[in-house]
Amino acid sequence: MRVLVVEDDPALAAQLVAAVSAAGYAVDAACDGEDAWFRGDDDSQPYDAVVLDLGLPLMDGLTVLKKWRSAGRTMPVLILTARDNWHEKVAGIDAGADDYLTKPFHMEELLARLRALIRRAGRHASAQLTCGGVTLDTRNSRVTVDGQALGLTGHEFRVLSYLMHHQGELVSRSDLIDHIYAQDFDRDSNTVEVFIARLRKKLPPGAIETVRGLGYRLLCPQ
Repeated sequence: MRVLVVEDDPALAAQLVAAVSAAGYAVDAACDGEDAWFRGDDDSQPYDAVVLDLGLPLMDGLTVLKKWRSAGRTMPVLILTARDNWHEKVAGIDAGADDYLTKPFHMEELLARLRALIRRAGRHASAQLTCGGVTLDTRNSRVTVDGQALGLTGHEFRVLSYLMHHQGELVSRSDLIDHIYAQDFDRDSNTVEVFIARLRKKLPPGAIETVRGLGYRLLCPQ
């Protein structure tokens, strides 16, 4: 899953990127409103969620959010607002934000809210995603198969996480590339096949279906 972090304070931005990356997400960062708007408006590289500070240079976060929503961008957005400024919270929600967090905040709460937004976007009610005997706990980035812990690399986890969030759906290779890599990462489409092959060896037989020329589907027995 891929997240855009928009924050102009360098220290806080670094903390956010580190924490969100450690939680298993591919992360891009922007430090001003114009860059944020450009990145979020890019059809070719969609985000699964955005953490958006409202007090940004060049273009304020509220304007960025309104422009995204006017352009039909529907990714979940968690806005960061100043302490006790309820006007910002109301304006942000009215502009299309999905949730808000007041500074200063605990990083654990931000990650929990981020997980909830991504779950709701995929119509998942629980923090644990289950597909047959496979369970992915989004709270601690832990995967088990029939109760046994599964060792995965970072990219294997991101591929499986995206498939788990879209279980039963056909997911193209380009979709996986867009959602498992940060924007500045050197991408190689062939590595997706490598990650899929590795996951097949670790998951129950037949868990990942290949639809020739179209992509992959995670199959969940009823």
